[in-house]
Amino acid sequence: MGNPLVRSAVLLLAIAGLWVAASPAGASSQQPAASLSTLEQGVLADINTLRKQHGLAPLHLSASLSDAARQHSAEMAARGYFSHDSANGSSFDKRIARYYPIGRSNFWSVGENLLWSSPNVDAPGALDMWWDSPEHRKNMLTARWREIGLSAVHVPAAPGTYGGREVTIVTTDFGVRR
Repeated sequence: MGNPLVRSAVLLLAIAGLWVAASPAGASSQQPAASLSTLEQGVLADINTLRKQHGLAPLHLSASLSDAARQHSAEMAARGYFSHDSANGSSFDKRIARYYPIGRSNFWSVGENLLWSSPNVDAPGALDMWWDSPEHRKNMLTARWREIGLSAVHVPAAPGTYGGREVTIVTTDFGVRR
């Protein structure tokens, strides 16, 4: 990871996840894998392989978590910032809840991994970066997660934090509702 363009961040809340007690479970929507980019498909497959190697259940692709991830990646790319918080300052859990609501669930928890890198980052490279960070690694190996949303956005000249560079921004949103 000698590339100076490689950046990754994690918010402590994203790592610990958030738990909310509410009131019977809502069904999760599923997005077909065919609608994922090659990078997104690879990240999903590699995270599930990693989880299997550690005796954990695979994550199911969630359309609503993917919508949350896609919106956040696009917003960061357009506005030139890199943070778990939204551009308006709201926390990641509030942003994700707009797409992945608590509903009538008794239990709700979400987490998030982010990275931005050179435009040619691949799934093994993304997982390597996250693996090297204890907080990111913990999110990938959190047993309670059941669903994942993915977004990888390629930007030819990203403003702000990205310095006009060509970058790829990856957001993974993890969740469970029951």
